[in-house]
Amino acid sequence: MSWLEKLKFGLKKTARILSGVKMDVSSLEALEESLLMADVGLPVTESLLKLLKERHPKDEAETRALIREKLIEILTPVAVPLQIDTSKKPFIVLMTGVNGAGKTTTIGKLGALFQRQGYQLSFVAGDTFRAGATEQLQAWGQKLGCPVYTKPNGDAAGLIFDAVQAARKAGDDILFVDTAGRLQNRTDLMDELKKIVRVLQKTDETAPHAALLVLDATVGQNALSQVKTFSEMTKVTGLIMTKLDGTAKGGILLSLTEQFHLPIHAVGVGEQIDDLNTFTAPDYVDALLGNNERI
Repeated sequence: MSWLEKLKFGLKKTARILSGVKMDVSSLEALEESLLMADVGLPVTESLLKLLKERHPKDEAETRALIREKLIEILTPVAVPLQIDTSKKPFIVLMTGVNGAGKTTTIGKLGALFQRQGYQLSFVAGDTFRAGATEQLQAWGQKLGCPVYTKPNGDAAGLIFDAVQAARKAGDDILFVDTAGRLQNRTDLMDELKKIVRVLQKTDETAPHAALLVLDATVGQNALSQVKTFSEMTKVTGLIMTKLDGTAKGGILLSLTEQFHLPIHAVGVGEQIDDLNTFTAPDYVDALLGNNERI
């Protein structure tokens, strides 16, 4: 199964909402309801309806083509692959997110993606709160054949500091830093995240070189408040959306783009190692709209 086929299969719950409504100017109210149900968001929905009223498409095919074109136009500027600056060794990728978003699994999948591109990498198990987090990351390390720096029951910031030194000595291209899942009302964990950032900057004043926020698509509009909260803790440089295969709210990426304009590096549609891939606007929009083929 190709990546586009996987993405379409993963987004079928959302696509059912949008493909099940007649898309023409006589059904704008139903279309508006479907777009909002799919968490496309009010600003984007209003811009789509305004476009249709202005352009007066003659039939459903032309309506779908206009919607597709507009959504691709919105998303193309944020469809940016994660770029590794090879002058930074290691290039430090800080992974953040709430409990259950899939950070540790995403690290493993991202690691596999970059390993296939020829990068030498390592992981650091900075989640010292969740039982099993270290073992989970170690399993990924074994699968990919890369080092995993750990320190049972240790201070996460201290462990991460040591891991940077070890990765630098080993000549690693990328160091992925796992962190504990944060709840927005846990000030102690948020303070620890700030401490981790401070410690990373002691190893390299430009670190972390990428601070990625992992979001669970099934939370829908709650993803907006998560981006806001984590951006206050550290400078979030990009987003990764997981679990698009488990939600009927796959349009949330459009809401996030409209409000924050952050790069979307990758999306996930399953548990397998190759179920995470680089985000591309046309593929996502075709899957979202339930298009069988590109228009």
